[in-house]
Amino acid sequence: MLNIVLVEPEIPANTGNIARTCAITGSSLHLVKPLGFSIDDKHLKRAGLDYWDLLDIHIYENIDEFLQKHRNDNLILATTKGSKYYTEIEYLPGSYILFGKETKGLPEELLKAHADNCIKIPMLKNKKARSLNLSNSVAIIIYEALRQNNFPNMF
Repeated sequence: MLNIVLVEPEIPANTGNIARTCAITGSSLHLVKPLGFSIDDKHLKRAGLDYWDLLDIHIYENIDEFLQKHRNDNLILATTKGSKYYTEIEYLPGSYILFGKETKGLPEELLKAHADNCIKIPMLKNKKARSLNLSNSVAIIIYEALRQNNFPNMF
């Protein structure tokens, strides 16, 4: 129902946790290279445990390849620089929700090109509180999207 896109993820345990969340929610996971780890990384597999066979995963060589293939799809960009809260948009089935790498987020030019579709999770106004953990952010947004769509195929 949903597509979670990790652009240049760096931490294998985060990606493993996100893979597990995608698997149990029926969401597809899209990984955009370069990755900060090997897809065979033991930390990645450990975090996903025995959920890998349930996962629909797609891998792209770079952001240009991803955008070429999905430029006409509904793209939503999760960023601390978003102008709307994640609860203020409508998540359509098949939406692609993009998340940037842990240390830098999404590329600035991508945010500018899709400014109307940038969302954020509210946080304290404090310079030391830069952002939530990536896997937590993905989980929060996936479940809001699923809630809006009445938790399809879930019990």
